[in-house]
Amino acid sequence: MKVSRTSRLNGEYQKEISEILRRLKDKNPDLKGLISVTETDVAPDLKTAKVYVSIYTNKEEDKERSFKALQECAGQIRHELSQVMKMRTVPALTFHWDGSMTYGAKMDELFKKINASPKSTDGQEEND
Repeated sequence: MKVSRTSRLNGEYQKEISEILRRLKDKNPDLKGLISVTETDVAPDLKTAKVYVSIYTNKEEDKERSFKALQECAGQIRHELSQVMKMRTVPALTFHWDGSMTYGAKMDELFKKINASPKSTDGQEEND
């Protein structure tokens, strides 16, 4: 099966941006928690790329601060990416929330609630 150039670049950008963020986290105190690059979507003309991230922290304000810091560091990340990728053009990066993990966790909780307390039709709990 033939793999397109953009799909190969998506994987490479995802890997390299993750590595850059790991190094950048040591230098920038606003980047807190576990930051995971879940997907990249490079445009066919290679001028723009959407970077989907998940940020795991205990505090919601740390998550917001980390995401804002990511958006502010987009130019620096692009510059470091240009040093690693050795391409003629490196796309402009825009960061987006990836809500799939949060959605999945929410669905897991709902399924646990459904399975934990089965109800009969008359409102009484069933005893197994």
